[in-house]
Amino acid sequence: MVEDSLQALLAEISGCRLCAAHLPLGPRPVLRASATARVMLVGQAPGTKVHKSGIPFNDPSGDTLRDWLGIDSATFYDENRIAIMPMGFCYPGRDVRGGDSPPRPECAPHWHAQVRALLPNIELTVLIGAYAQAYYLGPRRGASVSETVARWREYLPDFLPTPHPSPRNRNWLRQRPWFLDEVVPELRQRVQALL
Repeated sequence: MVEDSLQALLAEISGCRLCAAHLPLGPRPVLRASATARVMLVGQAPGTKVHKSGIPFNDPSGDTLRDWLGIDSATFYDENRIAIMPMGFCYPGRDVRGGDSPPRPECAPHWHAQVRALLPNIELTVLIGAYAQAYYLGPRRGASVSETVARWREYLPDFLPTPHPSPRNRNWLRQRPWFLDEVVPELRQRVQALL
């Protein structure tokens, strides 16, 4: 019954046009979920490659994220075990600095609570990057992604914050070896226990 309701909601989301006027490539919501999923990944928004393929994290960031989680692609894309829901479901375009624009502000407030209400088995939500951390942790988060991720123990067992796995964050990772030494092993252990 819950799965039927979730699939109906996902079908509704696939036709979403809330912010179509602001999307340079048009709407193409990208998310995956099943009522049986126990882990949820909340990222930023699809990039152009993901927009084209319709497959979340089908890019170098996804390769890094799968490594952090300690799982292969088949497990990662098994929506019966892992739900993937970005803050913005569609590619938001480029910003003036050359990176992707922030997720559209209409998306998460309109859809996230509805989707999460139909995911009763989620035991761990991985908050990937600043936008997910701001939305889900609110005033509990740190002043920066670095501070929030450094305080990761405070948010367990429900949430585990990570930086974005983008290749653009290589310097961030080099400057903070504690993330790979402490946070990633904990993340892998928790994900393995839930899958």
